[in-house]
Amino acid sequence: MFSYIHILLHLVVPIAIAWFFFRDDWKKAAAIMLAANLVDLDHLLADPIYDPNRCSINSHPLHTMLPISLYGAMMFLPWKPVRWLGIGLVTHMLLDAVDCGV
Repeated sequence: MFSYIHILLHLVVPIAIAWFFFRDDWKKAAAIMLAANLVDLDHLLADPIYDPNRCSINSHPLHTMLPISLYGAMMFLPWKPVRWLGIGLVTHMLLDAVDCGV
């Protein structure tokens, strides 16, 4: 049950952020923030690919501290699409961290 809620949050939270903070371009911002969910492709490198009890943070290459710090830096770049992608990636990591109990 919780994994369904987790997945739903990965869809709802980026859309809500885009709508509340980027009202003029919310559809574009939401689409780019939702595209950040592609970061989960690194789960394909894990064995097993899906383990509901595994914490994604520090378990998958794109979910480690170096990439996460780069995602955070992206949020402060002047180009809107890159900023939105950074926000989407950081949001994704925060949602994954909540799932870990961090």
